[in-house]
Amino acid sequence: MSLDFQTSSDPQAWLDEVLCAFNCQTGTLHKADGGFLDLVVQSGVPEFLLPKITRIPFGKGIAGVAAERREPVELCNLQEDLGGVARPDARQTQVSGSLAVPVFSPDRSKVLGTLGVGMHAPHDFSDDEKSRLGAIAARVGEAWSAN
Repeated sequence: MSLDFQTSSDPQAWLDEVLCAFNCQTGTLHKADGGFLDLVVQSGVPEFLLPKITRIPFGKGIAGVAAERREPVELCNLQEDLGGVARPDARQTQVSGSLAVPVFSPDRSKVLGTLGVGMHAPHDFSDDEKSRLGAIAARVGEAWSAN
């Protein structure tokens, strides 16, 4: 990825480049506020779902679980999630493969937010893809900590 997270202050540009790099149709970037995640930017999320993802408690939904567990959370097919991680309204996004990773402070002591991507087709994210998205999230965390 060519975007410089340290000099660019446009989270929408960050997210758009991530979606392009991962060939994803939806994405979210949330910032932590206490035990909640507040939406910073999104792309491709249906308008009627925005009120439900604007403020997410840790432990709820894919992003909230990633923040609470401090690790990537993946669903190969959100439409068929039987494990209870995805909230029922999440199926209305028409997204199948989804991945959310925590955004950490540079020393990894604090969860600063989450970065999530999704695609319309079912998809098993590879270890390399999870690692790449985690590395991007680390760059976001560095940028947020520098401000």
